[in-house]
Order: sequence, then C-alpha cells, then structure tokens
Amino acid sequence: MSDRKIKVAFHTLGCKLNFSETSAISRKMEDASYQRVPFTESADIYVIHGCTVTGAADKKCRQVIKQTIRRSPASFIVVAGCYAQLRYEEIAGIPGVDLILGTNEKYDILNYLGDTSKRKEPEIHHCGRDELLMFNPSFSGSDRTRAFLKIQDGCDYSCSYCTIPIARGRSRNQPISACVRDAVKIAELGIKEIVLTGVNIGDFGKSTGETFHDLLKELSGVKGIERYRISSVEPNLLTDDIIELVARSKKIQPHFHIPLQSGSDKILAKMRRRYTREVFTSRVKKIREFMPLAGIGADVIVGFPGETENDFIESYEFLLSLDLSYLHVFSYSERDGTPAADMPGQIDKSIKNDRSKKLHELSELKKRKFNEKCSGMQVDVLWETEEKTGYISGFTGNYIRVFTEYDHELEGKIKAHTLGEIVQNGNFTV
Repeated sequence: MSDRKIKVAFHTLGCKLNFSETSAISRKMEDASYQRVPFTESADIYVIHGCTVTGAADKKCRQVIKQTIRRSPASFIVVAGCYAQLRYEEIAGIPGVDLILGTNEKYDILNYLGDTSKRKEPEIHHCGRDELLMFNPSFSGSDRTRAFLKIQDGCDYSCSYCTIPIARGRSRNQPISACVRDAVKIAELGIKEIVLTGVNIGDFGKSTGETFHDLLKELSGVKGIERYRISSVEPNLLTDDIIELVARSKKIQPHFHIPLQSGSDKILAKMRRRYTREVFTSRVKKIREFMPLAGIGADVIVGFPGETENDFIESYEFLLSLDLSYLHVFSYSERDGTPAADMPGQIDKSIKNDRSKKLHELSELKKRKFNEKCSGMQVDVLWETEEKTGYISGFTGNYIRVFTEYDHELEGKIKAHTLGEIVQNGNFTV
C-alpha cells in the first residue's frame, strides 16, 4: 500500500478575506495528511477559491479554471467560494470541473473528497442565502511577514450594485475572546503584523453585543504582535473613538482605507450608500486632525448607471479637494440580481474607461504629493521579501512602500529608517 500523500494546490482570487479562508481550509487538509504544493506544480487536486465582486473577477476565475484544466486534465478540479455560490451553473458548464462548493460548503471540503476520480458532471453543493449563518474563523499563516485575520463575515447593507450580501449572508462575527485567541496563535508563528479582514468590519460585534472599538483595544494587548492594520471601514462606521484610539495606539497603524464609491450625493443615494459627502469629509478631517501624516485611501466606482458627465466632474473635484493618499478605482460592473443592473442610464464602456483613467491619474498625483510630505520622516518599516530587481521592499505604518538593497536578515523584521529619496513610481528608498 502506498504511503504517498495526496497533493493539493490552492489558487485564491479576490480579497484578503478569501486569502485568510484559503489558509484555514489548507490547514484542515494538511492536518488530514494532504500535502500542499504550489499551484504551479503538479497536484492531484486543484482548489480554485474564486471571487465574483465584478464581471472582471468572474472572467479571471473562468480563465484560471480553464488554464488549470488544460495544464492538468487528469487532476481533480474544485471551484469554491463566492463565485461558486452565485455562478455554480456557469461553472458547471466548464468541461473538466469536478466539484463546486459554495460559501458554507467550502469549509467541509474533506467530506466531499472521498472519491477524487474525474467526473462526467460536476458535483454541486451550495445553500441558500438564509442558510449562510455560521461564522467560520480563519487566518493566514504561511507568510512570515503578516497574517490576515478574519474577524467578521457577511453584510446587512443593501447597496444597489453589490452581490456580496447574497454570496456571504448577513453580518456576523466571532466574539472578541476568540479573535484574541487567534491573534495569540499568529504571534506564536513569529508573525509581526495582523491585517483585520471581513466584509464589513466596522459592523463587528453586531452578533455578539460587542464593538469594533472594543476589539481593537483587546487585540492591542496581545504580546508578540507589533502591528495591526485595519483593512477597510465604512465612513459611517468609522467613529471618533476609533480614530482617537488609533492615534493613541503604538500598535494600530495610522492607515485608513475608507470606501467612498462616489463624490456625488445623487449617485451615493442611487447606490444606497449610508452616508453623504459631508460624512466622508468629516472622517478625513478628523483623521488629519489627530494624525496629519496618516495614510488614507478610498475606493471609487466610475460609470454607475445614471452618472452624467456633470456627476463625474462633481465627484472628481470632490476627490481633488480631499487630503487623501491614494485611490482604488473600479469601473461599475453590472451584476445580475442587483437593482443597479436594471437601472436606466447604463454607461458606455469607453466612457467608463476614460473616467477611470482620469481617476487613476489623480490617484498617482495624490500618492506623490503625500509621499513628498512624508520625505525625511522617521518611520518603522516591516520588510517583506526579495524583489526581482535585487531589492527588498516593505511598508511603513502609514502604508508607504519603500525599497532598499536586498538583505535576507531584513525579511520579516521591523526596522527604524528615515525616508530618503523618492524613486520610480513615487516610492521611497531608505
């Protein structure tokens, strides 16, 4: 009888939350004597953890699935996660897929791998939105630099363009005590930074009667973790006490990523967002009051149905007026089953591309101006891994990428530096 372990490889698309969940699923499989190998190597089972937040994400998932099947047609192909939850029929139409697991079912993957022979038709397991009730804890631990810790899942918002509440269910979280236990486990791995992830993390505590502010205070006491980074918080949930806590904290990094989506109140209302431009402005001003050199990024969607040229100009000028560090720009993507998909005034792709280009250029301008303000700062840099150029890169607490000549002793270490010369792409050397 052969003692050869079954080889499994994972490929994750999408958000930091997906990466934390892939790590948790991988650990379960390794505990069950499966051998994890890189996705580029030969494997008996390939698990593709997909994302469906945009049409581009769907397309990327399909490409990865088809490329994997072409490369290894005899292997057992599993597609899991949000893409599998919402687009299982589409995936089932791809010849060579063997198993499709939705949002809940992906955590029970071991129960579906009794027979990994190729199938004529894929086996599909998914549940309805009302059954997405469990919180499945997870964190990533394979990267020695930082870990993604899942603290919350699901969303109770009903933004008119978004399918994530359908794919992941209602907002829920594990208690603070469980988050602290996970942070201790991460510290035991020697990891220095934790990124707090979820679908709507500012909503943390809704299912346990706690608050995100309370969580941040408790996590700050975990020994061995030197940095916490907040992945993204809705502006209406980014309270004064959270901002003031970050300003006082030695561990929570002065970096905020705040979804804006539009600088037009008219479009924000059509999107069913829960704030106005005034609220967003107040959050940026509050951060700058307490942390003048904090990194502040924003998500923006261009080409939402009904967005006129005047609406876009209003949004552009609003963004121009804000003291932001960078933008993440997305073109509106029609999602089946959302109210926005049926709205009049759908925008031509060429117009979306033009507006997106203008905001990307604005983002680069803001990034450079922010970096110039930070030149000469004394900073702590968490160094990552070697770049192909023979340099090593890392991030400051306020989310500026910096470079220096590669030294393996720096990897995974936090070191004090002075920000030096701004080099290519507006980044720094030290």
